[in-house]
Amino acid sequence: MCEAYAGKHAVLLSTEGKFTMELEFFTVTLMNLGINLIYTIVALVVSMVALVIVDKKLLPGISIEEEMKKGNIAVAIFASTILLFVAIIVTFGFKG
Repeated sequence: MCEAYAGKHAVLLSTEGKFTMELEFFTVTLMNLGINLIYTIVALVVSMVALVIVDKKLLPGISIEEEMKKGNIAVAIFASTILLFVAIIVTFGFKG
């Protein structure tokens, strides 16, 4: 404990409380980081699975990957749109 004098009244300052508060803040920050990393990984996996399903089931005669290698811009826009919509759906699913 430290004592600080302000005029006639003594004010006690707790250094242990400051350390505890900083430790709690650090712990909560790490927990939020971990949760966000998990959400990001789940969203990426779901997006890639959705893109593969669309590629195999909805477009059996067209390979999105091969068309993108050929430089087909329309297929690249289509694939990115699918990923965007899946990301929006996953976001709303996480919000509950």
